[in-house]
Amino acid sequence: MYDVFPSGEPIVAIARCSRTTQVAEVLPRVLDAALPGAEGLRTARVLVKPNLVSARPLACTEPLVVAGLCRWLQEQGAVVRVADSPGFGTAQYVARRVGLDAALRPLGLAVEALEAPLPLRLDTGVTFPVARLAQESDLIFSAARVKAHSQMRLTLSVKNCFGCVSGLRKAIIHTRQGQDPAFFAACLAALWAALPPVLGLLDGITAMHVTGPSAGQPYALGLLAASASCVALDEAVYALLGCPVDQVPLAEALARRGEAHCRANGCRPRFPLLTPEEVAVRDFRWPVHLAHTSFRPGRLLKSCLRRIWLSCKN
Repeated sequence: MYDVFPSGEPIVAIARCSRTTQVAEVLPRVLDAALPGAEGLRTARVLVKPNLVSARPLACTEPLVVAGLCRWLQEQGAVVRVADSPGFGTAQYVARRVGLDAALRPLGLAVEALEAPLPLRLDTGVTFPVARLAQESDLIFSAARVKAHSQMRLTLSVKNCFGCVSGLRKAIIHTRQGQDPAFFAACLAALWAALPPVLGLLDGITAMHVTGPSAGQPYALGLLAASASCVALDEAVYALLGCPVDQVPLAEALARRGEAHCRANGCRPRFPLLTPEEVAVRDFRWPVHLAHTSFRPGRLLKSCLRRIWLSCKN
């Protein structure tokens, strides 16, 4: 099985990638640098979990990035499945609209729905209905686009794991737990910790800023980054965006768990390619004021009806 920290320290690989046409060249280099000892992936059941929040291309992980990750994993001998469970629409519908189904077809893969939930008790005292596929995978690869987030300020590889909660149940959790931002962030951190080991890939070719996760504005960040440690990966991106970790509720929740900077291992990340300082930007914008009640009953009903309609179309 793949050793998340083969050298006793998290490795974060960051490389410039300003166009999707560069993905085929840059992404394997990033993954090779971030994940030494990849022979441990042979025969591993890996769930690739992209961000398919809605049928807007900028809201989703770039299809060529997802397909490139899947190709690399298959070359290592992993058994790959690609799945998500959007809050609005279905995974298959969103994948068709943004071109992910076409990008995966040459690999013999298709996007699946993260359904068949099983109760997963978190150490925060709540139970999340998490898809069976996510819970039964050997590894999860969180492949998210770098985006601002109206409720969590930024959404990166750890937040992307919330998509393992099945379908409309995410909206219900947003409604219930989301009104207390600190507790909601604690639940997200606890979910990440309760899942099988999660590796991270961040698509920062064109990021989303100002707001998000679906209605923000494009930002030409021009980066790809990966790590076996989602926490180390996300913290590196906070640093290069110039966002203090104490302004990100999820980062604070992870720090309270002793996860920030891999404190449980007493080590700091290593950057074999570029450091966050070398690619730092200062004009990326995120929400100043966070909205903690984004799923009101009316919006929840609308989401339910939309999913039913799209399921019938599929």
